[in-house]
Amino acid sequence: MSTSEKVIIRGLTQDGGKFRPSDWAERLCGAVASYGPGRRIIFHPNVRLASIDGVKCVVIDAVLEQNDEMLFDFLIEFADDNNLQVDRTDQFPLNEDT
Repeated sequence: MSTSEKVIIRGLTQDGGKFRPSDWAERLCGAVASYGPGRRIIFHPNVRLASIDGVKCVVIDAVLEQNDEMLFDFLIEFADDNNLQVDRTDQFPLNEDT
């Protein structure tokens, strides 16, 4: 379990609908990635993919809000523009009933 706060963008709209396209999370993480030697993709260390209860999510380390406010705002604005569910938690992975 991580000790830092996380912001989770879920692939569900505010009314519970599944967000499309199905690869939205991969695209969003790719949009904030960079490219290294040999054109290898380097994902941002504070932004990662996750699946929670079968729903694709993007998990953001909340420290990004202070370290790169523009990038953090970009991610949150994406969620707002697409009416996606956003949660803040200090427990990740989440305690899930399985």
